[in-house]
Amino acid sequence: MNTLKEMYLSAGIDEEVYDFCDTVQKGLKDRFHQIDEIAELNQMKVIRAMENNRVSAACFEATTGYGYDDLGRETLEAVYAEVFDTEAALVRPQITCGTHALTIALSAILRPGDELLSPVGKPYDTLEGVIGIKRKNPPGSLKEFGIKYRQVDLLEDGSFDLEGIKKAINDKTKLITIQRSKGYAPRKTLSVERIGELISFIKGVKHDVICMVDNCYGEFVECIEPTQAGADLCVGSLIKNPGGGLAPIGGYIVGKEKYIDLCAYRLTAPGLGKEVGATLGVNQSFFQGFFLAPTVTAGALKGAIFAANIYEDLGFVAVPDKTESRHDIIQAVTLGSPEAVIAFCRGIQAASPVDSHVAPEPYAMPGYHSDVIMAAGAFVQGSSIELSADGPIEPPYAVYFQGGLTWYHARYGITMSLQYMKNAGLVTIHSRSKSHA
Repeated sequence: MNTLKEMYLSAGIDEEVYDFCDTVQKGLKDRFHQIDEIAELNQMKVIRAMENNRVSAACFEATTGYGYDDLGRETLEAVYAEVFDTEAALVRPQITCGTHALTIALSAILRPGDELLSPVGKPYDTLEGVIGIKRKNPPGSLKEFGIKYRQVDLLEDGSFDLEGIKKAINDKTKLITIQRSKGYAPRKTLSVERIGELISFIKGVKHDVICMVDNCYGEFVECIEPTQAGADLCVGSLIKNPGGGLAPIGGYIVGKEKYIDLCAYRLTAPGLGKEVGATLGVNQSFFQGFFLAPTVTAGALKGAIFAANIYEDLGFVAVPDKTESRHDIIQAVTLGSPEAVIAFCRGIQAASPVDSHVAPEPYAMPGYHSDVIMAAGAFVQGSSIELSADGPIEPPYAVYFQGGLTWYHARYGITMSLQYMKNAGLVTIHSRSKSHA
């Protein structure tokens, strides 16, 4: 096999599917060039931060036990603080996921009687139990500790309901949580510019309110981060963009030092804070993953744009659509039926380097309110920066595609998803103008 096409055909992709996808890809040259320019800027930002903080081989050494005087941990947090342009950072393997990082921040800052406000609608499913807005809340929710929650939905056109937000903010409002990505909601992802405008408005209503951004899936997509647009705190997961596919676990919280200190006390114990927390040999993966993150994120973005163009040309609704600017790595496609969601995800799984022989099935996943199907043949379990796709089995039957450590893998995965859709009789490819069955 001497050509790329021959390799694809040998993998079970038929010629019609390959030619269609190849034509789409060739039309994206200018978009991909823009992504590469942002990636190069962010790559330089990371390199300069590593140089300025004197990253050395000694930073990769493991610590155990209490983890006192962990040079790598302290240096890594200084690098994160510089890249995000903040006073301090908390970057730890003890943070298990993005939901955990958000829970730490919320629990660290909010006290009984305080109010939490979301001005961008309902948060991601896994936070419902944390806040206490599920029908049956797990023990330990914020609600159980006397912390109230308010929510202001976006307007029908996706804009902020500024009047509603102004009315919702009161003397008890302590923290505003802004979810950058759409999660499983149909809304658009928020750009850093829009987040900055929202924060500016909120601070004008109540200057001392704390603004926290859930930055999951958004790191390195733009030239600046939300902390450079007024956010007091920014939170994310290392098995998403900033881990670069190498971090085996972990999360980060960056922002003003007084809030980072509170978060450290909540993560460990009051009085101990950032001084403890052994890194157990993961420092090198954290540093190297962060170094690779801008280019890995660029590959994922290219895959998202490719997917939008493929499926929109086939007659499906893509959010963002194929021409919109991008502010996270997630691509939503409304497929219209459970069978289509399942076929799409099985195609992604079949194109994976790990567990490609496994067929994913919908399942009642912890923290979600409906059965969810998840395709993720990843080196790190649940890593959303690796090629993956998931979606709730409920109307409008949308699938959410993200990741791809390389653009080439993302291209292969999307092509295979289309092949599985075609094999199931769920899509017809006639010409460059397409429609789904």
